Amino acid sequence: MFKKDLNDSSNLLSSWVGEGDCCTWTGVACDNLTGHVRELHLAGYYDEVTREFHGLGGKVNPSLLNLKHLTYLDLSCNDFGGRQFPSFLGSLKGLSLRYLDLSWNSGLKVKNLEWLSGLSQLKHLGMSYIDLTRASHWLQNSTSLKVLDLSGNYFNSTIPQWLYSLNHLESLDLFSNAFHGEISSSLGNLTALVDLSLGYNQLEGEIPNSLGNLCKLTSFDLSSNKFRGRVSEIFESLSSCSFGQIDSLWLSYNNFSGHLSDQLRIFKNLRSLDLSNNSISGLIPVSLGNLSLLEELVIDHNSFEGVVSEVHFTNLTRLSTFYANENSLTLKTSPDWVPPFQLSTLSLSSWRLDPSQLPAWLQSQKHLSSLNMSGTGISGTIPAWLWNISSVESNPEIIMDLSRNQLSGEVPNIASTYWLDYFSLEVVIFLGSNQFNGSLPLVSSAVSLLDLSNSSFSGTLSHFFCDRSDVPKNLQFLLLDNNQLTGEIPDCLLHWPNLTVVNLENNNLTGKIPSSIGDLLSLGSLHLRNNNLSGELPVSLQNCRELISLDLRGNKFVGSIPIWFGQSLVVLILRSNMFQGTIPDELCSLTKLQILDLAHNNLSGMIPRCFQKLSSMATKFSSEEALSIEFLISPQRSSYSYTENADFVAKGREVKYSTVLRLVTSLDLSRNMLFGEIPEELTNLINLQTLNLSDNLLTGRIPSKIGDMEALESLDLSVNQLSGEISPSISNLTFLNHLNLSYNNLTGQIPKSTQLQSFDLFSYTGNKLCGPPLVERCSTNEAMPPVGDEKHNEGHLLEDGGFYLSLGLGFAFGFWVVLGSLLSNVPWSNAFSQFQNRIVKKFYAAIVERY
Repeated sequence: MFKKDLNDSSNLLSSWVGEGDCCTWTGVACDNLTGHVRELHLAGYYDEVTREFHGLGGKVNPSLLNLKHLTYLDLSCNDFGGRQFPSFLGSLKGLSLRYLDLSWNSGLKVKNLEWLSGLSQLKHLGMSYIDLTRASHWLQNSTSLKVLDLSGNYFNSTIPQWLYSLNHLESLDLFSNAFHGEISSSLGNLTALVDLSLGYNQLEGEIPNSLGNLCKLTSFDLSSNKFRGRVSEIFESLSSCSFGQIDSLWLSYNNFSGHLSDQLRIFKNLRSLDLSNNSISGLIPVSLGNLSLLEELVIDHNSFEGVVSEVHFTNLTRLSTFYANENSLTLKTSPDWVPPFQLSTLSLSSWRLDPSQLPAWLQSQKHLSSLNMSGTGISGTIPAWLWNISSVESNPEIIMDLSRNQLSGEVPNIASTYWLDYFSLEVVIFLGSNQFNGSLPLVSSAVSLLDLSNSSFSGTLSHFFCDRSDVPKNLQFLLLDNNQLTGEIPDCLLHWPNLTVVNLENNNLTGKIPSSIGDLLSLGSLHLRNNNLSGELPVSLQNCRELISLDLRGNKFVGSIPIWFGQSLVVLILRSNMFQGTIPDELCSLTKLQILDLAHNNLSGMIPRCFQKLSSMATKFSSEEALSIEFLISPQRSSYSYTENADFVAKGREVKYSTVLRLVTSLDLSRNMLFGEIPEELTNLINLQTLNLSDNLLTGRIPSKIGDMEALESLDLSVNQLSGEISPSISNLTFLNHLNLSYNNLTGQIPKSTQLQSFDLFSYTGNKLCGPPLVERCSTNEAMPPVGDEKHNEGHLLEDGGFYLSLGLGFAFGFWVVLGSLLSNVPWSNAFSQFQNRIVKKFYAAIVERY
């Protein structure tokens, strides 16, 4: 009957059939003497191999209440719909339950806990990650409880006082509940506590001295709160009676300060100590080396200083994890030192090493799967043995970070005999920001991320991409930017189908983008800026439907702006190339586009009115919605992610954005040959922060509704042919901190606002404007001279329109056809064509003004 109402799509209860002995069914345990059903183990689970979730759904049939001898009921990690399940809870008091676990039930909301008072024999209650925020009739009668798990319920209150009266509790888990305020000194009443977890809340203040009453405490978690005080006071409290058995102490991500003392030596049973992300300072006490059972030591992001030597590790024979990044520490060891430990993780980023070479003792570590010595001042070359120190027996991922050092010479091929037998292995290598030279190393197919950026690698990409094309490549992230690589991008990319992020910017690459770029169906980020690439963009690029960021700035690409970009694009930078023709309306369908930079090209025509459809520029969103653009190496493990970045010009200077990229919007069409008026529809882009239309041939007035673009921080309309008065609505741009309206034909008074009068005079020069911040005063009675008269008074060149029209067109034709054809193949033809455009634009502008 119980099975009948369940949805068992995973066949967890497939053995529940027939009239046989139910005690043999999956999840059922019976009393050996009476045969009564005593326990039901019906929790859902996640299969690590198939990466699928298996659990029960449907409705819980009340027939379960007929099991009068049931003492153990585990229904965690299932999905009973949330509405039917609470009605069943009210009848549980008829059972003699001692163990009840309802944790992680999707959609389950419990509003009344009165039924708990009827379970007088209940010892274990698991109610984590279900909705208890509106629950009433709490546990004041449940004094027999030994285990209480209320984690992940977001109570958003102070810790209720009645909790401190449950003096039989041995385990209390209040992890991640948004509890705030201070811990009461009544904590000392819970003298039976063995495990206490208060992590991931908003608790503050100092830890009460009554902590010293918890003499049975073995595990204590205060991580990710706002606690303050001297860290030594916590050790002093614990040293009164619980030091003998405490094995786990997690104090990370708080505001603890002060020094560690030699008192640390008495915590002989300590296996895990996490003090990271605090303000603890001073020396690391030598007594640390006496903690012979210590397995995990995490002290990163503090203010420790001084020297750590071999004596600090004397008896740490079981140490396997050591995180100590971002401290002012120096590791001083002798060349022949053999450590007493076998580490799986060693992370010493920003330390100093003495001597400054890669430590030879690393060769003794046979189980190392994560090594971080970035920014430690290591010099010399990379030894061939480095790739063979990592064992993969216990960890499916190897991470090695030696970035930001002074390593030099050639990098040996990144491969290990240990990596060959593991199909699911993922190897992550960071060697960026060093002084390597020579050719790129070849990489094992096990490598998922390779960072060789910011060095002096030279030679071509051919041997790297085309070597051993018969072996499948698993590389996902390839960072080769800021080197001295030359030659073409080889047409071997089809052998690298998993590439997701490719960064080749700031090299000396030439030729076209190969058509095999279209084989990279997972490509999400492509950076090729500042090379000497040329030709038209390959049509095969349209196969890359996952492309989020495309940066081709500073090359010699020609042809029209493609109309086949995928709908996933967030960043499109085509700046400083030789694209021509009009801006296609098809770009308006890229509704996720936040950064569009088409500046410094040969584009003509009018600004598309349909730009108002760029909804990411037209819709306001909160910072919570705007997560950073990240690419995961493994969505299942989520152990490492690459955060996308973008460089673009904002507020008159080049800026790099990464973690806040989702909060940035920019439209830059400057330095082209765009003409016509600025579309009024553009003012619908109310989330746009940077707008640059400068150095074009735009005419007409500044849009009257420019003030609707309230998010604008930078506005540049300079070097155009805009006329008329500045729209008064511009005063509404309260976030504006960069403005350039110079060199137009603007007239009248500058509107008054806090921002507009604070800008430099250069923001308005080259116009006929008046009023602050300019020295020219405005006359209310004086009429503005007609545009024609103004031109005449200035001695305008075009007095004989027909003659100069012919002269201008003839001159332009001569430059383009004769000199342009002669110089089309020289290296500086791109720059020269820009110069030609400037000349033609001057004549064209003059002609437009005259007629």
